[in-house]
Amino acid sequence: MSFRSILAGTGAYLPARVLTNAELSAMVDTTDEWIKERSGISSRHIAADGEYTSDLALAAAKAALSDAGLTAADVDLIIVATATPDNTFPATATKVQAALGASKGAAFDIQAVCSGFIYALATADNFIRAGQAKCALVIGAETFSRIIDWTDRTTCVLFADGAGAVVLTAEPADQAGGRGVLSTHLHADGSCHDLLYVDGGPSTTMTVGHIRMAGREVFRHAVTNLAAVTQEALDANGLKASDLDWIVPHQANIRIIDTTARKLGLAPERVVTTVDHHGNTSAASVPLALAEARADGRIKPGDLILLEAMGGGFTWGAAIIRL
Repeated sequence: MSFRSILAGTGAYLPARVLTNAELSAMVDTTDEWIKERSGISSRHIAADGEYTSDLALAAAKAALSDAGLTAADVDLIIVATATPDNTFPATATKVQAALGASKGAAFDIQAVCSGFIYALATADNFIRAGQAKCALVIGAETFSRIIDWTDRTTCVLFADGAGAVVLTAEPADQAGGRGVLSTHLHADGSCHDLLYVDGGPSTTMTVGHIRMAGREVFRHAVTNLAAVTQEALDANGLKASDLDWIVPHQANIRIIDTTARKLGLAPERVVTTVDHHGNTSAASVPLALAEARADGRIKPGDLILLEAMGGGFTWGAAIIRL
């Protein structure tokens, strides 16, 4: 029997503290106008002292399970996409598993930076298609404020904290009625390492390090790669951009979002954007935007949506889902 992954629920969590552009302008040489013009960001959320990635992930997971009408006892796979885990090991996913009281199946992390949620979604989808999982909790969670150099205005204005989650459930493909994850598409190019990276790690410097980014080059690669993988996903399903009800992109920069949409001929009103009040939450950005758009009624049952993201590595990917 073949199975289809059905998106049964979404959830989100944002830390209480909101950091505005005005506050940042008192910390580094920047202005509200400069930040908005280059990124579209007005504010972002920052985790409190003692608030960890696992805490954010747990809150989003609970919200997603509640939305799906399921409990931890139903879950047999937990994947957390994060570049900012609580510890080098064990996996943050195992901390979420324990806190939820889930007791069966596997729990592990995936690290593909801003593309992490797409990678995690693809992995969970393949577990379900293979019949190895029936209910997967897929989470993107980050505390990027912990690896920001707050004296570097090119990066500290962009990144933020948050978590988003989805619940995928298995349904026989012949009973899915066209719903579910239709396809996922993943790519990487390790030769671009020096364009977006963290200058630390346990094996190299034995420190956490800070984000370093060549902004112009990242922008150029992002627009090219995201347009290409989106077209790849459409072609794989015999679709055109006009068939999509919504595109939920990685919330890195409003200029990347707008330029990619124009290249694909997508109307701006069909693109979910939350970057203005979320900032770039890396692996959390796509599930956060998806959860917000479902909660406010923009995305409805039956809608055809495309998710896409690109992150350090470079890694990038896309997924098409019928709700």
